[in-house]
Amino acid sequence: MSREDAAELRESIADALTERREFFRTAGEFRADGSYVVSRKAADSAGNAKVFDSFEALGRLYDRLPERFDAEDVGRTGITGSRRHMLIRHFAEHPAFDCSIHRRNPLSARKEEPAAGESADDPEAEVGEAEE
Repeated sequence: MSREDAAELRESIADALTERREFFRTAGEFRADGSYVVSRKAADSAGNAKVFDSFEALGRLYDRLPERFDAEDVGRTGITGSRRHMLIRHFAEHPAFDCSIHRRNPLSARKEEPAAGESADDPEAEVGEAEE
């Protein structure tokens, strides 16, 4: 394989491993190193993002939250500031989490039962309308 072909292959693999999906207010990004980043959709500063070791780590955080949760519940996991609200919105917007916004003020969410045959662990699930 030529050096040029190898460089092209490496770039194609990196593109396949990284993906950014935008939702209504948040975005999720799978990075090449396996980490998963939740960020505000239009923000570009680190203060508007939370990096997880993997998408599964985000799922474990969600699983530890009570059936109805708010920023205080998310904050008990060590996440601070506005990132707590951002994560509540991301859980409600991302189709892999069966969750919806319960109240806007104060912001809280409610877990829902998955529909028959659906898995809450599929990060590739189709994007549905996020309840706001």
